This record gives sequence, structure tokens and C-alpha cells, in this order.
Amino acid sequence: MADNSSMTGGGTLLHFGERFYIVQLLVLIFLCINLLLIVTLFSKVYFYTTMRYILFTVTLLSDTLILFITDVMFIFSYSQVKMPIALCVPVYIVVVVYTFVTPLTLTAMTLECYVAICMPLRHGELCTSRRAVHCVLIIHGLSFVPLTLILSIFFASAPTSLYSEHRICSMDIFVYLRWQDNAKMAVYQLYFFVMSATIIFSYIKIMKAAKKAVSGENNKSSRRALGRVTLHGFHLLSCLILLWCPFMETAALQTDFKLFLNVRYFNYIVFNLTPRCLSPLIYGLRDEKVFLALKQNVPFQFHFGQNSVQIKKI
Repeated sequence: MADNSSMTGGGTLLHFGERFYIVQLLVLIFLCINLLLIVTLFSKVYFYTTMRYILFTVTLLSDTLILFITDVMFIFSYSQVKMPIALCVPVYIVVVVYTFVTPLTLTAMTLECYVAICMPLRHGELCTSRRAVHCVLIIHGLSFVPLTLILSIFFASAPTSLYSEHRICSMDIFVYLRWQDNAKMAVYQLYFFVMSATIIFSYIKIMKAAKKAVSGENNKSSRRALGRVTLHGFHLLSCLILLWCPFMETAALQTDFKLFLNVRYFNYIVFNLTPRCLSPLIYGLRDEKVFLALKQNVPFQFHFGQNSVQIKKI
């Protein structure tokens, strides 16, 4: 979950044209998949009146926005397009805020699973569509806290003349002093510690509920919830690894510049692009209601024979 600078910082990122076109192809495919899922979730009233699917939609919208913006920044960086630093500030605001929105929303979805399994009698009361909207507002408010801290330190320490300088728009330019980077990382680590602890706590509680479940239906619901929480955990883990990518890239740069370029490219594809599409796609396909609605919205029809492989839904 770093500042998505894995492929957008610096002016000499890629020297191989084929890598540029590979990235553009992947981004196009991932954007199409995410947009298809978003259209699907807005196609049924049930999806935007149920807390679980409201939060899922927020995750998709956040990831899609980040995919688009970081790809535009990547194109500008590859093309050596420079702009005033003042124009990079709005871009930086959106990137940082929505980089936090995704893992915070995953945490909220995990808590919804916990309430559904461990507090079923209160689920209808606590997980209404109105509370989901309040939850989304709180998530965005919490996402602005790290941004406010980072920009406040930057504005207080950077000279006024810096804003008129023309540079390639990257996230690195907003870390003017080394201690700013340390402070930023400390805030990021704190957020991820709290979110990781919440997901682990929910997973343990749901696992205990699954073991205590007497009826087959309760046990099945608990195991479905465990599957969802596990997926949220892997998605969150990919965000956490992305936070550590700058450290790996710095170590690679000290060793060999070509290795640095390869590591940066690998990190961008594996920890930035891929999780923002595959995790939501897997979650959508493994949800029975989303899967059935998705079949109706794809531009071609699926035909499943009796011997075809069935997708396991959780």
C-alpha cells in the first residue's frame, strides 16, 4: 500500500518498450473486469441496499480509480512529461486517500462477517444500508488522517519555490526530508497493524463459531465467512507488501540498476496491479448472488453442462 510509486517515481524507469505495452494491456483488462463487476453490483437493488455489497462496491471503485490514476502517472513518467509540483498535489491526495480506502473497507467487510456469524441476532440492526453509508464516510475520514499528516509536514518544510518547479509527478517528491519518510512509514505501519489485528481477531472468532455450529446450515455459513475473511486477509497482505516495496527497491538500487528496474517492474505488476483486480474478481465469483448477476451482464452467455467444473461459492 505504499504511495504507488513502484512504477511511477523517477525519470528512467523503463527502457524496454515491451514492458510498457504489457502494463497497458494488463491495466486495460483489469479495468474492464472491475467495471463489469461495478455495473453488475449496480444492476440489482439488493446489492446497493445490503451492507456487504455496498462495501464491496466501494472497494471496486477505489481500486479502479487507483488503477487508472497510477497508470496515467506511469504513462507520463515513461513519456518524461513534467509538470509543476503544485499540480501533483491533487493527484497525490487522491492516490493516498484511496490507497487507504481499500484496506479499511476490507477491514469493515471482515467485521460485517464477524457480526453475521458471531452476533446473528444483531446483524439486521447493526448492518443496515444506512449504517453502511456512515461506515463509508468514516473510512474516508480515517483515510484523510495520514494524508493530512504527510502534507502538513511537507508544506511546513518545503520552500515556496519548490511548488513552481517542473518535475515528473511521483509520490517521492512529497518526501522532502528523510525523517518525513520515517514518519510516514510509522503511520502506515500503525494503520496496518490495527487492520491486521482486526482481521485476525475476526478470523479466530468465526473459526470458533464454526466449530461450535451444530446444524449443517450454520456450519456452512461459518465456513463461507471464513473463506471471505481469508480472502480479505490476502488482499490486505498484498497492500502491506506493497508498503515494503520501496525498501526492496532501494536495496536493489544499491546493488545494480538493472536489478532495480526489474524489481520495480515486478512489484508493480504483482503487488499493485494484480491484487486490485484478481481479489475482487475471485470474491465476486465465489459469491452466489454476484456470480448469478454477473452471468446476466457479460457480453456472452455461459453454458454449464452437468460435467462442467462448478465454482465453489463461499
